[in-house]
Amino acid sequence: MNIFLHICCAPCTIYPLRILREKGFQVKGFFFNPNIHPYTEYLRRRETLSEFAGRVNLSVSFSPEYPIKEFLSGMIAAGEERCRFCYRMRLRTAAVAARREGFSKFTTTLLYSRYQKQDWIREEGVKAAGEEGVEFYYEDFRPGWEEGVRNSKNMGLYRQRYCGCILSEAERFKAPGV
Repeated sequence: MNIFLHICCAPCTIYPLRILREKGFQVKGFFFNPNIHPYTEYLRRRETLSEFAGRVNLSVSFSPEYPIKEFLSGMIAAGEERCRFCYRMRLRTAAVAARREGFSKFTTTLLYSRYQKQDWIREEGVKAAGEEGVEFYYEDFRPGWEEGVRNSKNMGLYRQRYCGCILSEAERFKAPGV
């Protein structure tokens, strides 16, 4: 059983990876996250994932694309549903990559975060899967939140404090006008 795992960051990968492997899945990771801003933050998360993957023997494909302009314009146009747009963009790209690499199933570490909208992730994952002829594997990984946080700290992994998008960061600091 093989599964293609869209990865947002290394800390969010720890628990889902363990669970998927315990269920007998052979996991391949995929990093595509144009939502992460600024670019230095994107590079830091990518670097941390690369380091983590080496430690846990996880093969990861890193998308060469960083379509920040497309992401920003789509996110602004989506208004209150900006997170849905973000999920859609990343999960469609993951579904395309999964099919291209010969996987019949894919999932995402976004399902681990207690801060993300599970319903929207599931809906967009299923929709992308249907468009690409692959299956979206849904599992609520949130029960492992504390375990993943603890393990990422024990491993000394870089832990970010916002999802990555510039509006999320502004909300974190309660910037006026957001």
